Amino acid sequence: MDRALHIVNGDSLTEQVEELDLPGQIIVWRELLCEGPSIKEVGSSEFIKQREKFLKETYDISAENYQERFVSQLKKLKAAKDYDHVVLWFEFDLFCHINMIATISFYHEHKPKVPFYLVCSKRLKGEDEFLPLSRLSEKHLLNHFKHKIQLQEKDLEIATLVWELYCGSDPMKLKKQIKKTSNFEYLSSCIRAHIERFPNSKTGINSLERNVLKLVENQKITSNNQLLGYALQYQGYYGYSDSQMERVLKKLAIFYTLEGERVVLTAKGQDALNQKKNFYQELKNDDCLGGARVFDFLYDAESHKVLKL
Repeated sequence: MDRALHIVNGDSLTEQVEELDLPGQIIVWRELLCEGPSIKEVGSSEFIKQREKFLKETYDISAENYQERFVSQLKKLKAAKDYDHVVLWFEFDLFCHINMIATISFYHEHKPKVPFYLVCSKRLKGEDEFLPLSRLSEKHLLNHFKHKIQLQEKDLEIATLVWELYCGSDPMKLKKQIKKTSNFEYLSSCIRAHIERFPNSKTGINSLERNVLKLVENQKITSNNQLLGYALQYQGYYGYSDSQMERVLKKLAIFYTLEGERVVLTAKGQDALNQKKNFYQELKNDDCLGGARVFDFLYDAESHKVLKL
C-alpha cells in the first residue's frame, strides 16, 4: 500500500506531513465547521452560500478567499484518483473532529469505497507527553503514521451519522451517540464538549465560557492578551483558534474588566460564576452550531440533557 490520499486538517500540520515525504497526494481541509450553521451536503451550493455568509460576517473572510482555500480543495478531492487508501490526519479536539466527520461524509458521497486510516493525537509508547500532532517532532509524527488506526465500515457509518445529526436541529439526538463505541477514541468527548456549548439552564453561559470566568477568578491575569493565552491553553477539548477564542472573550466582556494591573470579574461575572443570576436574555443571539440555533436550547448540567425551549 503506497498510493495514499492524505487528507490533512489545516496548513500547519500539512507542512509537517509534507516534510515526512510520504508517497501519495495531500488534500488540505481548511474549514472551522465547529462554528456557525452547516448542512450535511458538504460542498453543495447551499452549503457554500451558508458558510460564505457566516465566515464573512463573523471573521471577515471573503467569498473569494473561501473558494480559493476550501472549495478548491473539495474539487481536488473529487478529482483525486489512482490511490488505494485514505489517511486522515486530524487532532483530538472538537474543532478537528467536526471537520473530520464532515470530510468522511463528503468522501462517502462522492468517492468509491477504499480502506480508511486515522492518524490522531494520542500518547504512544516511548513518548514523554501527550502533544497535538502539530507539535510533534518529525520522528514522533512518523511514529504516529506507522501506528495509524484502520477504520472499519462501522466507524465510517458512525462518523457520517454524527455529521448528519450535528447538522440537524435536535442536539439531543446527537448526545445519544456519546455511548457508541468506535475507533474514534475522542469522538465521545468531543460530542460531550459540543453539547456543553449550549447555554447553561441556570446561568445562560456555557461550559467553555464558565471556564474562562473561573480562570479570571483563580489566576493573576494582568492583561486581555494574557487572558486570551490562558483561555487557549486551558480550553480542553475545543481546539479553538485565536480568532475563535477572541470571539468568546468579546461575548463575555460584560463579565470581566481590567482594574489597574489585573483582570477581574465584574458583579455580573460573580453572579454568573456563582449561579446567582441567569444572563440568557442578555446574551441571546442568532448563533448556530451546525443545524441548531444555540439559544433555542438550554443545557442542564445536573441531568446532562439539552432542553428545547
